[in-house]
Amino acid sequence: MVDRSTTVPDLGTRRTRQREALVGLIAAASGPLSVPELMEQVNAGQDKVGIATVYRTVKLLSESGKVRAVTLPDGGVRYERAELGHHHHFHCRQCDRVFDLELCPVHLHAKDLPAGFEVESHEVTLLGLCADCGAPRKPTNVRPR
Repeated sequence: MVDRSTTVPDLGTRRTRQREALVGLIAAASGPLSVPELMEQVNAGQDKVGIATVYRTVKLLSESGKVRAVTLPDGGVRYERAELGHHHHFHCRQCDRVFDLELCPVHLHAKDLPAGFEVESHEVTLLGLCADCGAPRKPTNVRPR
């Protein structure tokens, strides 16, 4: 299970309401968030932040090892807590949201790789439509009356 506690890390810098709000959003997110998503979500609440504050905070969190960047196949970058265990992502091609998947569809054995190859890590991003964007589908084996 992915731990989503909202502990604000000590970054060795001033703790502001805006930084605390950003850290809380990243901690509670169900998937990695982009800088524009972070700014939009913080600004929807009581705290108001500018894009520069979001970039500075993400940079501080990344440099301190509290947050890691997730680069999507389209080149977009999102941010998530670094201590999340091994997992992958689902990227909705309609709403552009990214969700964590707590499964790993990759099960390789050394015998499956070419001689001399050694896997160090892997990233999987599934693409499709999320539950909110997917149209209800009619069963294909039912005929209309």
